[in-house]
Amino acid sequence: MATYSSALAANLRNPGYLYSFAPENEPGDDEENPVSHEVGSAEHDELPYRVELWNAAKNGVEQVLAVTANASIGYAAYYAATREHPDRYVTLRHKNNFVSRWNGPAN
Repeated sequence: MATYSSALAANLRNPGYLYSFAPENEPGDDEENPVSHEVGSAEHDELPYRVELWNAAKNGVEQVLAVTANASIGYAAYYAATREHPDRYVTLRHKNNFVSRWNGPAN
């Protein structure tokens, strides 16, 4: 497995990849070849719950705050996002369906 610093350096050279991190001196540690997974792999498809922060015009997602396979964790992340961004439009989705929406204050 790659150390944090070596994987971070590789990530700066190759954006668009996710890395796994482990403590140094793990059996099978190979700093020259960090374990990477392309974004959008099968792993990512198995995570149907998404917490999304929308732009001010509410016409597009500005940032995906959380992605999870578990509904309870998804709702916890959604609840935290509504407290962190009380004036923004925040949604919790399961695949393409809205589970919950936070519109923020109207004034």
